[in-house]
Amino acid sequence: MGLERRLAQSTGALLTTALLTLATSAAAAQTADTILFNGKILTVDKEFSTQQALAISDGKIVATGSSAAMKKLAGRGARQIDLGGRTVIPGLTDGHIHGVRAALTFGTEVNWIGVPTLKEALDKVAKAAKEQKPGSWIIVAGGWTEEQFAEKRRPTQAEVASAAPGNPVYIQHLYDWLLLSPKAMEALAIRDDNDMPPGGKLGRDADNKLNGVIDATGAALGKIFDKLPKPTMEQQVDGSKKFFREMNSLGITGIVDGGGVSMYPASYQAVFKLWQDKQLTVRVAYHLCAPKPGSELADLQNLTQLSPPGFGDAMLHFNGPGEILIWADWTDGDITPDGKAKLAELLRWAASKRYTIQLHWNPDRTVRDLLDVVEDINKDYPVRDLRWAVLHLYNASEDSLKRMKALGLVWGVQDGLYFGGERLQKEVGVDQARMMPRIATALKLGLVVGGGTDAHRVSSYNPFVSLQWYLDGTTIGGTKTRGEQEAPSRRQALEMYTKNTAFMANDDDKRGTLEPGKLADLAVLSADYMTAPVKEIGKIRSVMTMVGGKVVYAAGPFAETH
Repeated sequence: MGLERRLAQSTGALLTTALLTLATSAAAAQTADTILFNGKILTVDKEFSTQQALAISDGKIVATGSSAAMKKLAGRGARQIDLGGRTVIPGLTDGHIHGVRAALTFGTEVNWIGVPTLKEALDKVAKAAKEQKPGSWIIVAGGWTEEQFAEKRRPTQAEVASAAPGNPVYIQHLYDWLLLSPKAMEALAIRDDNDMPPGGKLGRDADNKLNGVIDATGAALGKIFDKLPKPTMEQQVDGSKKFFREMNSLGITGIVDGGGVSMYPASYQAVFKLWQDKQLTVRVAYHLCAPKPGSELADLQNLTQLSPPGFGDAMLHFNGPGEILIWADWTDGDITPDGKAKLAELLRWAASKRYTIQLHWNPDRTVRDLLDVVEDINKDYPVRDLRWAVLHLYNASEDSLKRMKALGLVWGVQDGLYFGGERLQKEVGVDQARMMPRIATALKLGLVVGGGTDAHRVSSYNPFVSLQWYLDGTTIGGTKTRGEQEAPSRRQALEMYTKNTAFMANDDDKRGTLEPGKLADLAVLSADYMTAPVKEIGKIRSVMTMVGGKVVYAAGPFAETH
């Protein structure tokens, strides 16, 4: 018996050796067309290993390892790029962004993202007024807050009118406030509160005169925005190209698009055009919102007849319905019994069709209604493999997170509190704010937590700003609102923006890590994410970005590789 055991062990060892030899020979036999060497490559694999180099063939990673070993895989004429010791990460994927919408107007809007003073912001409006045709609209559609300005305040109608006296100007703050210049109010025929959509209220000054301010809900602002002149299709396509290249410069190689307010079937034509012409430089997994209230389920059933789950290809595919499913109850308050019943019916249909969905939900006090619905559906249609994501929910309790974990739900945590942390402190108190959001708790429970921005109306689209906020909990105004106990580690934060968001896109088998067989989506960074001071992480940029092994952005020492 002892002899038989030794023979079996010997045979097993020989078989293992033979298999390893075959695997090594296969890798060696596969020549690479691109070699990146002399770097610090964060593979984000299970071991979170660091390698010196990687080899790429036909858009996919062949192997990672030492520079010498990878160079041996280079085929004749292979491109060999010296990284100069720089850090390489998997291409970042924003797990919830309104990128398709932002791209449509990126070429025609005035962008206040990251502008440090109100004076400079108004100067950008003045510059646009000089460059654009007289009487044309000037639009700032969001992505800013007064906390970023040295002046710590919002503009007045008089300041805007002075900057652009001949133009109608629209300036939106997040989803709660809008400023219109006198010419804009005239063009939109806004004279009193009767001209406001439900949820909108006109502001007045001390003399009871209209001051151009509109306090409104997101739905109301969406209705006003829809009245603005739309860019031409040519401008939409050009803006989309520019926006996705901007994303590439920040290491973004993929997005999960949540649809959103003012997004209709026609709104996707520009991104479809880029996809059709093979000019997309960012992989897009998109969701469709219900286009109008009252017939949400019927409309989504109709729109998705020709879009089964996963319809598309590696550059663009349909993920499923989201994030606005039932219009009457998509906001941040209580859900009505009727709304809950409609939501249950819609989600049951989505589960039966095996769609991945995204759900906008903010207050923890009502998320039990959502979880009750999902638990009931789960009895008939297991949802664990559907990758349903609950978005926002910044004040999620540990009990809610446990219920989400039991259902296999994903928690999408965006960096909205980077812009709104001070307001949160006033609403809930400093001590409670220190626990929001409970990222560390969720990760300990085993939830998949996905990173993202929710840009561009409510925040910056810069992923490194988001990563910095995950780590230090400090707002754009410099206030530290979240405590260290709920901070993820640098590894965990990077995983939130790579493998976890690839999971949300149903692409984790294709990308999100730098492992053999995965798509060669990666970013070479301007500074080492793992060792840079946390307060400097928001300043990191990509100096070379690849999508499928193709350079889509390059700067500095890599400019000639584009």
